Amino acid sequence: MATEKTVNYTDDQTTLVIDTYTANPSMDTINKLAESLGKTVRSITMKLVREKVYIKKEYKTKSGESVVKKDSLIDKLSDYVALTEAEATSFEHVNKTALIKLLAKFE
Repeated sequence: MATEKTVNYTDDQTTLVIDTYTANPSMDTINKLAESLGKTVRSITMKLVREKVYIKKEYKTKSGESVVKKDSLIDKLSDYVALTEAEATSFEHVNKTALIKLLAKFE
């Protein structure tokens, strides 16, 4: 016995969601789509993710700057001073602010 797959979005709804979101990619757009289609915000977001059009929110620091991962700072430092992988690993316990100040001396 074959089971039927439940379709949550019609082709027209999918097109509407994609077109509306790509025209104005924001949470406000997602909220309006959810309300107009009778779906949850999470459902609309996941549909956009599955359709590969969702733009992930970029997080900022308290000062409004883009978040920089500690790993990327360590990688950059490794490139400047030719650290081995074992040596670079030892920097994982260094304070992020200290890494930023150290990198500033190289740049």
